[in-house]
Amino acid sequence: MKLPRILASTLAAICATVMLGGCAGNPRLHQAREFAAESAKLGGYADLTQRFRDTYLREQPYLTSAADQRERQEDARRRAAYPDLMAIHEAVQLYMQTLGKLADGEAFDLKEPLKAMGGSIKAWPDTGLADRHVNAYGGLARLLARAASNPYQERAVQAMVRDGGEELQALLDAMQHLLRYYSKSSDNERDIVLGMLEVEIAFADTPRDRLLAALAKSHRLAKRNEYRLIGLRHTMAAKHVAAIASAHRALLAQMAQPDSAAARSAGAEAGLALRASAAALATASAASPTAPLTE
Repeated sequence: MKLPRILASTLAAICATVMLGGCAGNPRLHQAREFAAESAKLGGYADLTQRFRDTYLREQPYLTSAADQRERQEDARRRAAYPDLMAIHEAVQLYMQTLGKLADGEAFDLKEPLKAMGGSIKAWPDTGLADRHVNAYGGLARLLARAASNPYQERAVQAMVRDGGEELQALLDAMQHLLRYYSKSSDNERDIVLGMLEVEIAFADTPRDRLLAALAKSHRLAKRNEYRLIGLRHTMAAKHVAAIASAHRALLAQMAQPDSAAARSAGAEAGLALRASAAALATASAASPTAPLTE
């Protein structure tokens, strides 16, 4: 039996309202929204990658002629790798943003972001960025393209969490490797800078050069503090990325078993750990230099 047009329209509106309300109250979607909102910040990885890129600009005044030639070559390699190192960050961030929008039921267009991800990246073995990370980058791009075309909200969210798990974990693993590599690079820079100051201060520590020696000692103290705080940031950033990886695994378990008390408890614990790691990183970041140098 056909319904009158006005009644049919009214029923359609009521059904739409009920469906939207169901989405808003769906615990799986709520969990995905919370995870995406917290994880999309990615805790300072971009700033630390920029600092890594600009290593030579900071250390150049402290280099000998022989060391300068070597570090120039390293600078060229860092700058060549930089776009790929940042592409990892942008891919993970886009995944989080897309997951959050899907869980919220928002309309979005991935045409431009996916175009930016259209190019491939390559491995940089010295940094820890390996072929499996490169393959995961391509896999995540394909997953995002599928997610953008899925009209069913909850199904799309579940597919992103389930099908993107392996690729996302690989990229988060790449970020942890890279952050550890940045930390080693920073330690090497510290040794160059402080080593030069130690030698030069010994020569300048005479009555005639008393002011110069005092200024150099003050500068040395400031640089020691800078490298200590940057080291802390590298450590906290790597821990935050590890917390994101753990929270995503917990979210996957909750998606698979929404009524499981164990899965809900694990998810809650992972969420608390994620927020705690973000807070610890924010504290470390507030106390250390972040602005990249420019030519």
